[in-house]
Amino acid sequence: MLEDKAKIAQKDNIRLGFFWGQSVNTETRGREVREALNKMDTIVVVDPFPTMAGVMHERQDGVYLLPAATQFETYGSVSASNRSLQWRSQVIEPLFESLPDHVIMYKLAKKWGVADQFCKHIKVNGDEPLVEDITREFNTGMWTIGYTGQSPERLKMHQENWGTFDVESLEAPGGSAKGETYGLPWPCWGTPEQKHPGSQILYRTGREVKDGGGNFRARYGVEHEGNNILAEGSFSKGAEIQDGYPEFTADMLKQLGWWDDLTAEEKVKAEGKNWKTDISGGIQRVAIKHGCMPYGNAKARCIVWNFPDDIPLHREPLYTPRRDLVAKYPTYEDRMVARLPTLYKSIQDKDFATDFPLAVTTGRLVEYEGGGEETRCNPWLAELQQEMFIEINPADAADRGLRDGDDVFVHSPEGAKITVKAMVTPRVIAGECFMPYHFAGVFEGKSLEKNYPEGTVPYIIGESANTVMTYGYDVVTQMQETKSSLCQISKA
Repeated sequence: MLEDKAKIAQKDNIRLGFFWGQSVNTETRGREVREALNKMDTIVVVDPFPTMAGVMHERQDGVYLLPAATQFETYGSVSASNRSLQWRSQVIEPLFESLPDHVIMYKLAKKWGVADQFCKHIKVNGDEPLVEDITREFNTGMWTIGYTGQSPERLKMHQENWGTFDVESLEAPGGSAKGETYGLPWPCWGTPEQKHPGSQILYRTGREVKDGGGNFRARYGVEHEGNNILAEGSFSKGAEIQDGYPEFTADMLKQLGWWDDLTAEEKVKAEGKNWKTDISGGIQRVAIKHGCMPYGNAKARCIVWNFPDDIPLHREPLYTPRRDLVAKYPTYEDRMVARLPTLYKSIQDKDFATDFPLAVTTGRLVEYEGGGEETRCNPWLAELQQEMFIEINPADAADRGLRDGDDVFVHSPEGAKITVKAMVTPRVIAGECFMPYHFAGVFEGKSLEKNYPEGTVPYIIGESANTVMTYGYDVVTQMQETKSSLCQISKA
């Protein structure tokens, strides 16, 4: 948004910010975030609650809040971080003007003139795409990670039989879901009709693939620099190929003599395809029938030859309190990462530690979630943690003349400054401090309450930790550094 467009590998700077279930208080470098929001042509926020994206800016127009329904006001499949899916049922009708996400998506698609393609295989009732068809749509296409076996019918059956699943193994010892893993965690191979049970543990060679077992993926070919990278003497239980093997293709089935295990219809769809592109599921079905993993069987890749460091190295953080380690563990040279010029050495070469000697980390609280917009609007949760704070060791607090509960300034090496409460505690070691990142609604000492629509100010507001977190981006993924930097603390 703010970079000289002559330096970025795209035609123009970003002009529109569209924040769907994402609050910008989870983005570092708060001053730059605000400047970017101010500069955009348009900001759209889709959320059950007005987020910092809707109130942090300093503008009078071009901001649209689209109220999204909560999980209790809609239904359908949702995925959890353990790779399991659940079917949820609607509890109440959407309140006020809020709409379910899939309805908002459809209305946008209509406005853009692509609704017919968007819902080509999905039934639409009025402005609402049928959720069951949406699940079937991703079942049809997501072969590479095994997001294909979890049909609406199977997920609903799990929902209706929750009590039959063991709470430790997640497997059902009996009943309608006997042998299945709760939520059919991906990879759940093949079509729903093939009844793969889901895989609660990845790369589990002690179990047959048909029962949720597996092995490392043959994703990078069969050799590298003359070295075999397929497994050697390691394979899933029951595999008919008791060694390493590549990804399954139609030609490989023919070479193995397994082609005739496909039905006539499967042969037509599988011809010339591989396990990822054969949407009949036939290649996957036949591979699993013979005890093999559709994606092949390879060694774990410990030398990552397409990463800047093919073997992981320690590289000292850009903002480090240990200047003595920089020469031994230097960072990367400044470079282009993806589309953007990205700084490394030019930042690390500057000594920030003299003026900002405290290492600061950020993280989560059990009371709140994510950007905190929803949980800080919940009176029962808001009561549990009512103030934004920074944890500081008693030694560091004494050196600065601070007591527990004092208002303090947290100063960033990049110039930002926030006002929070001091929590003096030995839970953090001397030289380090900690802040939670769930707070918003205050920006560098100034309340943003007036920017919220009437009646929507959270019960608890506070400074965002990320306002004072600093520059830093992963050299492979461009993920921001949200977890650590340097700071100084002084009495407010």
